[in-house]
Amino acid sequence: MLCINNFKLNFFKYRRKINESVNLILSQKRWKCQQSQSAKLIENSKLKVLFFGTDTFSLPSLQALHNNYSYSRTESNLLGVVTSFKNPANCVRTYAEQKQLTLYRWPVLPEDCQGYDLGVVVSFGHLIPERIIKSFPNGMINVHASLLPRWRGAAPIIYAIMQADAHTGVSIMKIEPKHFDVGDVLAQREIPIRADILMPELHAKLAQEGANLLVNTLNNFSSCLESATKQNNELATFAPKITSTITNVNWSQLSAEQLHRRFRALFGFKHLNTRFQNKNIQLIDVKLPAVKELPASLANAECGSFSYDRNKRLLLVRCADNTHLEIHQLRVEGRKIMTATEFNNGFLKQINSTKILSFTSK
Repeated sequence: MLCINNFKLNFFKYRRKINESVNLILSQKRWKCQQSQSAKLIENSKLKVLFFGTDTFSLPSLQALHNNYSYSRTESNLLGVVTSFKNPANCVRTYAEQKQLTLYRWPVLPEDCQGYDLGVVVSFGHLIPERIIKSFPNGMINVHASLLPRWRGAAPIIYAIMQADAHTGVSIMKIEPKHFDVGDVLAQREIPIRADILMPELHAKLAQEGANLLVNTLNNFSSCLESATKQNNELATFAPKITSTITNVNWSQLSAEQLHRRFRALFGFKHLNTRFQNKNIQLIDVKLPAVKELPASLANAECGSFSYDRNKRLLLVRCADNTHLEIHQLRVEGRKIMTATEFNNGFLKQINSTKILSFTSK
């Protein structure tokens, strides 16, 4: 009888331990499962982004973010927009209002940034204060239209064309306080520059490439942060804001190729300018000649001298380095755009001179 009682006691004792062990194992499995699900939710959750932008380069990135997030009404707080209200034609503001996104007027305060995980800047044009950068848990990143550290600054697309770069691209970089375009690079994408490309076409291509790269970077944000690389400051080149001085043509210093690159780089933004008979002349359409040899009419002429080619119906202008440029259209100060033929008939024929005529620098 005693043996039976001892057996029963030991059985219940071991059964209790077995049950405790089973419960512990099940509890650990449940905890691991919950932890795994939590990690998955964090990994797949979308960063709450406050977007800073103002122009047509910014807009594709904003559209890509908005489309990528597939917003419902309950998720509308995932994306906010900061922009300037000074320009009534601001396309970023118009899009944000149409899509009913939360909109903030620049400048913003740190409390405006609370609730957002990350600031995203695309062609914003303002230096972001340190207090704003630090108000985001993940800081701020920028979409820049060059392969950093080449062409830091406000006009990277223009300088890439002017300097005959074979390639350019877009960079996603971290924003650092007090300086433009110096942060670690999270991602880059390179594209070729076609020899005859005009600035608006390259601008549009880079804007779309930047938008695509931005979405890819945010979808892989942790890994992009881990693999971010510092910029080599020794390789940095600079693309400062364009001023009117760059539009003034110095015929004796720039070759036809250099002038044509400058024309393509500024196309749709600013016109190249020269002077004739004390009037300002805007160069509307210029091309490189198919034949590089100087025409006989300009063989012994000074730089800036030009002649009208009746067969081709264009102006030929002598440039530096024994080169020449074709002018197809131009605008005389106070007049409408005219062809080279109209310029010849309206101005050159009225000048009773046997001397070769010249454009002059401002």
